[in-house]
Amino acid sequence: MSILSSPFAKKPNSVTQMMLWVVIATLPGLLALLYFFGFGVLFNLVIACSVALITEALILKLRKRPIAPILWDGSAFVTAWLLALALPPLLPWWMTVLGTSFAIVFAKHVYGGLGNNIFNPAMVGYVLLLISFPLEMTTWLPPQELAANPVGFIEAISIIFTGAASDPAIVDSLKQGVDGFTMATPLDHIKTELAQGYRIPEAESAAIVSGLSGVGWQWVNLGFLAGGLVLLFKRIIGWQIPIAVLLGMGLVSLPLFFANSDHYLFPMFHGFAGATMLGAFFIATDPVTASTTPKGRWIFGLGIGVITVLIRTFGGYPDAIAFAVLLMNMTVPMIDYYTKPRVYGHKANKGHGTKKGHDEKTSAIKAKGAN
Repeated sequence: MSILSSPFAKKPNSVTQMMLWVVIATLPGLLALLYFFGFGVLFNLVIACSVALITEALILKLRKRPIAPILWDGSAFVTAWLLALALPPLLPWWMTVLGTSFAIVFAKHVYGGLGNNIFNPAMVGYVLLLISFPLEMTTWLPPQELAANPVGFIEAISIIFTGAASDPAIVDSLKQGVDGFTMATPLDHIKTELAQGYRIPEAESAAIVSGLSGVGWQWVNLGFLAGGLVLLFKRIIGWQIPIAVLLGMGLVSLPLFFANSDHYLFPMFHGFAGATMLGAFFIATDPVTASTTPKGRWIFGLGIGVITVLIRTFGGYPDAIAFAVLLMNMTVPMIDYYTKPRVYGHKANKGHGTKKGHDEKTSAIKAKGAN
């Protein structure tokens, strides 16, 4: 399967090549995740990608569709890859299996497969897990430099697949549930502190909150930003949506910060915390579920940015990229309908569909009848 984009003199871009570039572009962010949060990220990727390919093959067989060509396009692999990057490092394996299979079956193939789905499959799988298992989905390992008991390769395998660890110190930490083993993300930490009556400066005094957003998280976001810029340079994605997402976040967070800096975060914190850059450059730009018109891309991206900050600030979830993307996915048909560009070679029909146009048309008919 090939996608041909104007001008048509260019060499066609295959879906497989596009998907491969998306995976390559995530590598800086992935390396940062591995460095700060350990090998669990790698196991999430292996589990999710394997399950996605197996599930897609089974569904294609049930639908009596050719298996190899569709698997080769890489769309299922990228869906699982992006979902796994957003999951906590030591999430139990069966949750990763559940979220991935649900994304492939119900968010992709129920709608007819690649090109027909309304919602971003990776975010559908993520939201299913977040709503169903909020504790596990909001519990992250502390960055390696803050970890009292760093989790190694063998321990990560043991915890993910059995829920137990071989290291006695880690076993004790698991039983006690202390912050030396698990820790909330900077966004979740600040939301919790604010709910308990603390001010932003007091919440930011925690060890995990430093730099642009938090220990490790700023580098993860910088890694995904670098990868996103590669996709822009290769023209795999357009620049309007990611810029609009970040702009929308700033348009809401900046006035709130100036109104009360004790209770609202600085825009830069929002930009480099959580899954902001992953969402802006890799999730929101999904060519199937995002708006396709020039004006529509701006509206779509701005909506994601605004909703993300509103949920982070006033909602019940610390990070809201997934919810924002899915909510804006629902609006894409309407956005595209009302922002369709004028067809090349045709003049804009200013009166069509308006009261003024209707009145002018009625007057012309009456005048013709009178004559």
